[in-house]
Amino acid sequence: MLYRHLLKGQHLIIKKKQTRYYISSLNETVEQFAQRIRNYWHVENKVHYVRDVTQGEDASRIRVQPLPNLFALARNLALNLYREQGETNMAQAQPGGRIWP
Repeated sequence: MLYRHLLKGQHLIIKKKQTRYYISSLNETVEQFAQRIRNYWHVENKVHYVRDVTQGEDASRIRVQPLPNLFALARNLALNLYREQGETNMAQAQPGGRIWP
């Protein structure tokens, strides 16, 4: 059983019970499998979600190689530089605090 938490600033907007079902042929304990899933979502929330929401990665029309790879590297570099400076809100860390449409 999982709880979904949606925060807006410091305020909890949604706290909702959710049940997820997984089918796997991995030979792991429940705890090991749960940790594997948590690790996956940690990466998704820390990197992919941030790149899409604050930098508009999914809306990008860049399709011809090598440009998509170069822009992904540039986005990662920007996020790493913000984090190195102690930023926790990547949207506010960007010049002008801009969130892509």
